[in-house]
Amino acid sequence: MSASTTNIVRMLLRSSLGRVERYATGAEALQRGVLMRLVSLARDTEWGREHRYASVKDYESFARLCPVGSYDSLKPLIDRMRRGESDVLWRGRVRWYAKSSGTTSDRSKFLPVSREALSDTHYRGGTDTVALYLRNNPDSRMFEGKSLILGGSHGSDNVGDLSAILIENISPLVNLFRVPRKETALLSDFEQKRERIARETLGQRVTNLSGVPSWMLSVVTRVVELSGKPTLGEVWPELEVFFHGGVAFTPYRQQYRQLIGNEAMRYMETYNASEGFFGIQDDPGDKAMSLMVDYGVFYEFIPREELLRGSVEAVPLWGVREGVDYAMLITTSAGLWRYVIGDTVRFTSRNPYKFVITGRTRSFINAFGEELIVDNAERGLAEACLETGAQVREYTAAPVYMDERGRCRHQWLIEFSKMPEDVGRFALLLDEALQRLNSDYEAKRSKSVTLQPLEVIVAREGLFDHWLKSEGKLGGQHKVPRLSNDRAVMERILKFMQPL
Repeated sequence: MSASTTNIVRMLLRSSLGRVERYATGAEALQRGVLMRLVSLARDTEWGREHRYASVKDYESFARLCPVGSYDSLKPLIDRMRRGESDVLWRGRVRWYAKSSGTTSDRSKFLPVSREALSDTHYRGGTDTVALYLRNNPDSRMFEGKSLILGGSHGSDNVGDLSAILIENISPLVNLFRVPRKETALLSDFEQKRERIARETLGQRVTNLSGVPSWMLSVVTRVVELSGKPTLGEVWPELEVFFHGGVAFTPYRQQYRQLIGNEAMRYMETYNASEGFFGIQDDPGDKAMSLMVDYGVFYEFIPREELLRGSVEAVPLWGVREGVDYAMLITTSAGLWRYVIGDTVRFTSRNPYKFVITGRTRSFINAFGEELIVDNAERGLAEACLETGAQVREYTAAPVYMDERGRCRHQWLIEFSKMPEDVGRFALLLDEALQRLNSDYEAKRSKSVTLQPLEVIVAREGLFDHWLKSEGKLGGQHKVPRLSNDRAVMERILKFMQPL
């Protein structure tokens, strides 16, 4: 490839920058336009007729006629779409479905990915990410080499990870700039995929990485091992940027710095979920991401505390306030209508709208993409107790982040009111139950390549009460946090492990 390739791409993407620049002053008008387009396109669907979309004239009438929903409420209609029915939630037939972690009633979710959503949301997000990166880095030469894009897999039924669906449907032109080969990228066995990716890319001219931090770390660690070199920067001296998303990057930042060994390496966060592409970190000096307001997504927000109290009173984008944790609702060009996505965000700016992800609407662990929720934990513990005769009084769980070999695990601190005869067997049964209950956890645990078997630490009697008392939270309605996505709570409780 010629030395001018990156500059040619830069010129081709100027129109993307022009669109994004309108966000600072025109976000409300853009969002109102997105909503009316989505309503118009779905007017003649079953959902559109039922909710009188023909009479929707503005946001206010839409909010009156269309209910706030969840996966459970939409599931019967999505199941029909998966069986081949057309014009149900979205116009025409939707062929692809992104598999995601489940709800309290289902092991997995199957989220529709329409043709429109691929083009006006997911691929547009990728294009804008590159455009913004090139704007911020005029010295970039990323298109003089290849992109290592790490994705998942999909089945013959057109169901799979969103990343695999994107790779499957991507323009052939993009394949000129990416590695590994498509056949390797879509392998379902991660252990085999990691080995093949490492060997295929070892001698390539890789300039940029794209993927989930936890999984990418496992792959590039293997590349370094095979190369025999001390750092990834010596394997790929032209490596300049990692486009990352999916899980928080903070726990991995130092590990990447050590592994890459290049202080000039750049990192850029994106918010690309199975349901849509929502945000891009457009300023390297600001960890907040810009909300992408002219894609095929209309946004609404409910203050997190109000949602937890049962309120579904939402506000549109132009009604949000800075500094408030909001649960995000989305209406999309794939037929998700006023859908509570489960993430919480906090706006740091309204001109333009910029935000940070603050967590989930419920307690969870998603340190490695496993999205373990409390319902999974409770049911898994119940199964392990039933098998062993144990009884659990209190517990909390948190991630243990990756070591230098890319290994990680979940750590469970459990106070038993009746001990199991064999704590190791209890841990094994709990681990197996969680894999049955949560397909994302099962995928991350596959062959223990990245996520190792969970660890159970037996808490001394009264540990949790002692900790709650120290926090001024003993009694009343205060509860021990069940699942945490970081180690802050776990470390505070572990300090009280010594007998009184």
